Amino acid sequence: MALVLCAALGALLSSALPGGGPLTGPVHWPRLGLLALLHACWDSLAQGSPTPCLRTARAARAVFAGRAPAGGARPAEDGTGGAVFLPVLFAGVLMLPPAAAALVAVPAALVAPAAAPRALRRAWNAAQLGLSAFAAATLFRLLHGPELLLGSRFPGAALPALAAVALFCLVNAALVGGMRYLAEDDRTRITEGLGGRLAGALLHGAGGLMVAVLWQGPYGAFAAVLALLPFSISAWVSAQGSRERRAHRATVQALVQAVEIKDAYTRGHSERVGRASVLIARQLGMAEDRLRTLHFAGTLHDVGKVGVATELLRRNGPLSEQERRAVEVHPVLGHELVRGIDFLGEARGGILHHHERMDGRGYPSGLTGDRIPEFARIISVADAFDSMTSTRSYRRGRPVAEAVAELERCAGSQFDPQMVGALVAAVAEHGWQPAPPPPGGWDGEVPDIPLGVPEPARRSATDLLRGAP
Repeated sequence: MALVLCAALGALLSSALPGGGPLTGPVHWPRLGLLALLHACWDSLAQGSPTPCLRTARAARAVFAGRAPAGGARPAEDGTGGAVFLPVLFAGVLMLPPAAAALVAVPAALVAPAAAPRALRRAWNAAQLGLSAFAAATLFRLLHGPELLLGSRFPGAALPALAAVALFCLVNAALVGGMRYLAEDDRTRITEGLGGRLAGALLHGAGGLMVAVLWQGPYGAFAAVLALLPFSISAWVSAQGSRERRAHRATVQALVQAVEIKDAYTRGHSERVGRASVLIARQLGMAEDRLRTLHFAGTLHDVGKVGVATELLRRNGPLSEQERRAVEVHPVLGHELVRGIDFLGEARGGILHHHERMDGRGYPSGLTGDRIPEFARIISVADAFDSMTSTRSYRRGRPVAEAVAELERCAGSQFDPQMVGALVAAVAEHGWQPAPPPPGGWDGEVPDIPLGVPEPARRSATDLLRGAP
């Protein structure tokens, strides 16, 4: 990060060179000031709404805190410091020398809302934006873009402009990806969604090109500002959607925290199950909108435990039949608790049926095979995997390889073989960081409920229900 800050500072200081330097040229300060003001004003409309290629503040949180979340956990999204109004920024890339283009986003970045450490986070945002803009503006000049733009020679002028926008996104993606890797130790997110973000940024780049052309026309800056209105409306609508998604996440976290108060083991388990569920679903090629809902379902799969006696949840030893029945009602309680939360959608079915089995000996409905909702089949595997690999106060967690072998042994009877195969492939590709031992260590090797159902099965249905806790 220090290297990025120093490089950005050097790029900005190049504007002070006599004549602006070989690639910069003289700085048109009034134009720079107006663009920076426009960027700051319109940027406020998009606060909390991540742009197609800029999500730096939340990715940097763990690095600034000096730690990386265990197991590749994603930093919580705080919605601060991640919004950038790209059309104005790209217009600056096309209309200003590189060092001046790097300055357009700096004022807004330095005053944007940010969580602690505010100064360092704001400096990082300003630095990575400044470097991206500097690189893009330099490429635009090397491709003789200003000459083509002044003469409005199209489509010739559009090609250097789009190349500059693409370079801006690539530089930004490299910087953000590096920060994500340091923060999360997760290579899979470095290029995650890069294609879609690049396509969206190119669209905004076309808007920046339109602003630059109109600005240099007979009506000057006034026409350019009018051209920004559709983009500002789009930014405002996107911000509303982002606020709604944050409200959804806050609702889910509040429900999970209610369970964590009762059951210390659930602390962290819920989020790990949500993350493992997403790993499985990504391996299966699930659409992004369903991935978000699945993460909610995995995170809330045990929310019904809030209605189970605390003493039963914290019991280290075996449960009686009556006590087991009291615990096994938690999927129904969880479904009833979230029934009225519309945004959860099919996540509710995943919560209700995550203890069903492929052979029909699960609960609460005894569903079989494909009659079990897809979300529930995924969560069942993720739940069992984290349960086995997690170290609790009364027993060590199993090694990942041993947990995988147990899942494969029970595939077809308890678990969907397709979901087991997807988890095995995902763990082999991305790895898995089990939950760390509890602060007090473990008191002994007390076995918990076995994962598989014992054979032969000449017992009551309740005795046969041996799903992962």
